[in-house]
Amino acid sequence: MVFRGQAWMNRRIVIHDSDYFQRDVEPHVDGEQIRYLGPVDTTQRARILAGACAVLHLINFGEPFGYSAIEAMACGTPVIAHARGSMPELIHHGHTGLLVAGIDEAVAATRAAGDLDRNTIRRAAVERFDVSGMIDKYVTVYRSVLDAVTERRSVGTT
Repeated sequence: MVFRGQAWMNRRIVIHDSDYFQRDVEPHVDGEQIRYLGPVDTTQRARILAGACAVLHLINFGEPFGYSAIEAMACGTPVIAHARGSMPELIHHGHTGLLVAGIDEAVAATRAAGDLDRNTIRRAAVERFDVSGMIDKYVTVYRSVLDAVTERRSVGTT
């Protein structure tokens, strides 16, 4: 759905930083090349992400995980992100997305993103973040922690 002018405010959508949205986003929404969709459900999100050329994940803090980046890559869509927080761990630069240091690099990366193989991106996301695989990895970590605690206790240290 396309929103022009103040129409987005009538949808009861929570915009976390409305001043930023009104100043820096809304003026660029033209209804054709740039559309504001608001919140979308899971089915719509997968379709939208899969149809995107790339996802710009240019947040300005060290995000500890980055679930939205994983969602995009699971749809085969490359992610362009600042090389901070968890992004260097999640994005294999030049394979599943592109890590950038600023806006100029991000603009250049939007062109380069089209050269990345979407099947490779999806496959990498599924291999690393599939639910059953993640469960196995968590269990392995928990077991190693428990084993280390048990080992320390058996030698008399805590």
